[in-house]
Amino acid sequence: MKISATIITYNEALNIKECIQSLIPVVDEIIVVDSLSTDNTALICQEFSEVKFITNAFEGHVQQKNFAMLQTTHELVLSLDADERLSQSLQTEILALKLKAVERDVAYSMPRLNNHYGYWIKHSGVYPDRKIRLWNKNKGKWGGNNPHDKVIVQAGVEIKQLKSDILHFTTASISTHLAQVNKFSEIAAADLIKANKKPNAYFKMLFDPPFLFIKKYFFQLGFLDGFPGFVIAIISAHAKFLKYAKYIQMRSKNDAL
Repeated sequence: MKISATIITYNEALNIKECIQSLIPVVDEIIVVDSLSTDNTALICQEFSEVKFITNAFEGHVQQKNFAMLQTTHELVLSLDADERLSQSLQTEILALKLKAVERDVAYSMPRLNNHYGYWIKHSGVYPDRKIRLWNKNKGKWGGNNPHDKVIVQAGVEIKQLKSDILHFTTASISTHLAQVNKFSEIAAADLIKANKKPNAYFKMLFDPPFLFIKKYFFQLGFLDGFPGFVIAIISAHAKFLKYAKYIQMRSKNDAL
């Protein structure tokens, strides 16, 4: 069976080469859909003959990933984010699958091992962080709420679990983590407005952040991750606060129009 890989990008010059290189031994085509990057992302992608590089205006993570899926040639789609890689053991697992007959009604989830600040995080609620990333495009598509997209498969599709990890180089430093949170909280707040959802934002700003910190640091054993575990718990709580604070601000501006 043949596999198409998809990646969406925007200014991913620091990550995209390693992502592509991890896919080349496994897949039969690589589709990169770029949101008009201003760095060297396009030049790097065009160095690889295996890559079909497409530009498309960004309307949301879910929309862009579904657009990328529609550009593929083969039924089976393997999707990675630009800051992700297939581990060598995951490459081996997927290659073993390719030797089997096509299973149209099966999707595959993979554990994702996240790297924060140079540390591999084994607790804090971020591992095994399973994601469906290999599926039949006629049996599933991207859904969820931006920026937290997920693959949603049709009823009757069996989800099998692969053992080996996707390696996710999520944040190189505390500064980049905070910048990511600022960006994603903006998207999440805007998505609440767009969906016309009306949560009790003041209540959530007050109670959700401390609850999330306690959950991540104590119940999900973030303290076993040492210093990065503590920082992740704090920043996760901060992100929750920002989401609803920005929602209130956006709603106030819309009401004033």
